[in-house]
Amino acid sequence: MKNWLKPLAGTAIVLTTLLAGCSKAPDVVTTHDQELDWNNLQGPVVVNYFAEWCAPCLRELPELNEFYHQDIESTSNLQLVGVSFDPLDNQQIKALAERHSIDYPLALAQPTAKFPFERPKMLPATYVIFADGSVKGPMMGEQTLASLREAVKQ
Repeated sequence: MKNWLKPLAGTAIVLTTLLAGCSKAPDVVTTHDQELDWNNLQGPVVVNYFAEWCAPCLRELPELNEFYHQDIESTSNLQLVGVSFDPLDNQQIKALAERHSIDYPLALAQPTAKFPFERPKMLPATYVIFADGSVKGPMMGEQTLASLREAVKQ
């Protein structure tokens, strides 16, 4: 190798290593070890904000579980993520899922989840994020299997 190329080769190796280490963190990591990136969606993602103290939120959990089992598990293009409205750590979020028999993935608190919309001011609140980046919602109040199926149609 020519002497003047050696420093350039070393610089290229350093830059390649730095860039590889700077890969973008996912926007959301879930209790099911899923990583979501809003810029690389294959299909709609339903995001449901809830809280343990919110009676309508607890009433809609069976509908969300049914939606997850009937519509989400059978397709790779549709996803559902629950988000605790309350500031809980990852262990508390996992315990909450177990306590209320939530089968679908919940967003973990660490790393901090990033959503392409503002945090809702009232609950329950449901959003749909489409692969093209558009957002439907918030859909306020209890959701049903039928309303969730309708919401994911673009």
